[in-house]
Amino acid sequence: QVQLVESGGGLVQAGGSLRLSCAASGLTFTSYTMGWLRQAPGKERELVAAITSGGSTNSADSVKGRFTISRDNAKNTVYLQMNSLKPEDTAIYYCAARLWNSAGYRYWGQGTQVTVSS
Repeated sequence: QVQLVESGGGLVQAGGSLRLSCAASGLTFTSYTMGWLRQAPGKERELVAAITSGGSTNSADSVKGRFTISRDNAKNTVYLQMNSLKPEDTAIYYCAARLWNSAGYRYWGQGTQVTVSS
């Protein structure tokens, strides 16, 4: 049974930092590209950042220079370091996994709330 368990969300003031973690189990971690996606109230879910098993990354323009995705294949864990947070970053953040050769995310975590106050 595949499980993705996020942690690290919370309430932070604008300009602050948070680090999200996602621990994966029940899958061959190195076969999966891992992503962080978010959904704000009334908005569509969007990809924040993704990282391949080899460490190649991509991120949304809105977070470039502020957010960094990384992974530790030995620990089956993916991270999202979020700096210089803005109120518009407020959302539920989801960890997700897709096979390296697949377009769609197959497995999802339960989500963690990030709230940035102004």
